[in-house]
Amino acid sequence: MLTGPSGTGKTSLAARTGLPVLRLDDFYKCGGDPTLPSLPGGGVDWDSPRSWDARAAVSAVSALARTGRAEVPVYDIAASARVGSTALELSGQPVFVAEGIFAAEIIDRCRELGVLADALCLCGRPFTTFRRRLVRDLRERRKPAPFLLRRGWMLMRGEEAIVARQTALGARPCGREEALRRVDSAVRRWTLYGSRPHVEGPTTELPDAAQPTVPAPAPQPSSTTPQPSAP
Repeated sequence: MLTGPSGTGKTSLAARTGLPVLRLDDFYKCGGDPTLPSLPGGGVDWDSPRSWDARAAVSAVSALARTGRAEVPVYDIAASARVGSTALELSGQPVFVAEGIFAAEIIDRCRELGVLADALCLCGRPFTTFRRRLVRDLRERRKPAPFLLRRGWMLMRGEEAIVARQTALGARPCGREEALRRVDSAVRRWTLYGSRPHVEGPTTELPDAAQPTVPAPAPQPSSTTPQPSAP
C-alpha cells in the first residue's frame, strides 16, 4: 500500500517497482454523487476521503489478492467521472502496489483481511511537492488553473498534517529510496514465505470511508487453500 500527499511522486515510484499497480485514485466518486463532501465556500472537497469510494477500493484489493484479477474503474479527473473500466491482472506476481492519496484509509481493513504486505507514506519537501503537483495538474488539465493554485497552496500548508494523519492510520513515512527498498523486501518476503489466513464470505463491507471495521477472526487455511497476493 503506497500513500502520501498529492504530488509526492507515488505514481512514478509505483511504476519504478515493475509490479502491477492498482490506481486507487480511480475510485473517486463521480461529480454528481449526492454523498460528495462540500467545501465551506462551495464546490466539492476532492481532498476529503469522503469523496472516494473506500468499499469499491477494498473490493478490488481483495479480488486482486485472492484471484489475481480485478475489474477496476477508469476515472477522468478533469471530468470528475468514471469513463470506463479495465481488467487488472497480476500475471503470477506475488505482490502488487495499491497507490493513491486515500490509500491509508483502508490500511486497517486490508491488514484484517490478511492481504497487506506493507504500508508506506511517501514524503518530500512541501514546496517541491507543490511545484510537482501544479506542473502535473496543469499539464493534464485536471481542473481550471485558479482552482489548482488555491488547492495547491492549501495542500502545501497542510502537508505536515496530511502526513501525520496517514502515519496515524498505519503508513510508514519514508522517502523514495527507502520505499523502493521496502517494496523489494516485501516481494522477496512473500515470494519465499508468503501465507495468509483465508477469509470466507463477504469481506469488503466498510460503513464509513474513514472508519474501517474489524472483521471476526478468520479461519486458518487448509493445505489446499490458495494463498493470496498482497499490496
